[in-house]
Amino acid sequence: MNEQTFIAIKPDAVQRGLIGAIISRFEVKGYTLRAMKLIVPSRQLAEEHYAEHKGKPFFEPLVSFLTSGPVCAMIWEGKEVVKTGRVMLGATNPLASAPGTIRGDYGVDVGRNVCHGSDSVESAKREIALWFEPSEVLSFERTMQPWLYE
Repeated sequence: MNEQTFIAIKPDAVQRGLIGAIISRFEVKGYTLRAMKLIVPSRQLAEEHYAEHKGKPFFEPLVSFLTSGPVCAMIWEGKEVVKTGRVMLGATNPLASAPGTIRGDYGVDVGRNVCHGSDSVESAKREIALWFEPSEVLSFERTMQPWLYE
């Protein structure tokens, strides 16, 4: 029933002090935070993370931006968290994101779009393995689970 997703609060949002507001959205939705760390990604990590875009004109600016400052990397868990997390984030271009979404509320430019979220369960597994060691991921029961899920 539960799946995990990788969510990264990018350097622009970290610098703007949006970590708490973004985490709150996932907590209020009922998702469980399994891991979190503040990290300035290495160039190698950023290139591996965005490997599918290698060779595209925006690859280098994307890598440079991701490595420009701290990123809040997180693993969230819950029912259909990958799909729902993407909906919560909004469209990649913040100007095309609906109000009420994270990017719609906080983003202004596609090159500074506040967050990254895994686009599939497979991508989430790959990204989680890139950013976290298994020992960094906590597993525990939350007492609220029966109040969320049938």
